[in-house]
Amino acid sequence: MTVETIIEDERWSDLDRLAGIAIPAALRGAGLDGAFEVAVLGCDDARIAALNAEFRGKAAPTNVLSWPSEARVPGTAPRDPELGDIAIAIETCRREAAAQGKPFEAHVIHLLVHATLHLLGHDHANPEEAEAMEAAETRILRELDLPDPYADGILKSAGL
Repeated sequence: MTVETIIEDERWSDLDRLAGIAIPAALRGAGLDGAFEVAVLGCDDARIAALNAEFRGKAAPTNVLSWPSEARVPGTAPRDPELGDIAIAIETCRREAAAQGKPFEAHVIHLLVHATLHLLGHDHANPEEAEAMEAAETRILRELDLPDPYADGILKSAGL
């Protein structure tokens, strides 16, 4: 497992460590083991807003974005060891963690698990998919001794 972090915003001083916890845990939680590769960009709100506008047509910052290298069906093994790319924004993550009364590190790990599951084909476009994805995230975070991020409904109402 290779996680390459690209730090564009120096406030992401601990992103290597957090990504090194979250991404392997998400892969293990999905039943995957092997020489997979993920790139993580630690950026600010301005950069992620530009990426969000370019790739999703939404000219606003968001917490995390992901780009799978290939279309995948959840539960199937990836054909390509390069799973894809993730971008995560420091200001939005800090704001959300503070608003939700959650430790910043736990929130970032959750978002990286969430994004990794997207790389593996999971989605939350409809209620059934959202429920399955939330259950996977909760299970993976529990294995890391982190609380259920959906327990209070804050993230659900935020559209995550």
